[in-house]
Amino acid sequence: MALPVISCRKDQWYSNGQNTSGSALRKVHYELYTDENFSDNQEKIQFTLFMRDAGKTIFDSSLATMKIKDIPDFDHRLIIEKPVPGNNASALTIGFVYQIENVGISSWLEPFPAGDTIGLIKFPFR
Repeated sequence: MALPVISCRKDQWYSNGQNTSGSALRKVHYELYTDENFSDNQEKIQFTLFMRDAGKTIFDSSLATMKIKDIPDFDHRLIIEKPVPGNNASALTIGFVYQIENVGISSWLEPFPAGDTIGLIKFPFR
């Protein structure tokens, strides 16, 4: 399954994709999957990858809208790795924001402490 991704950069301090800050490159590793059987659920859902520092959203990127039944299982999970914009060294909140059509908006968010270089967010949608 191919999912187009729409990305919005809030700050960018890289030249040709290279870290120019001199400090260790910080990345967020996103994983999206389900361990539930949603094979009959035809509702539409849209997931957005999310990073925020204390003051503002520094990254958000929407995945293509899909049906809940099409959320992959663990063996076929979506894996996306993104560098932190501007190599922001502060404590961040990372995760997924999702919207189910005609139901509402929710999120799965976790802290990414200052000083850590890899933020791991595994989201088992249920």
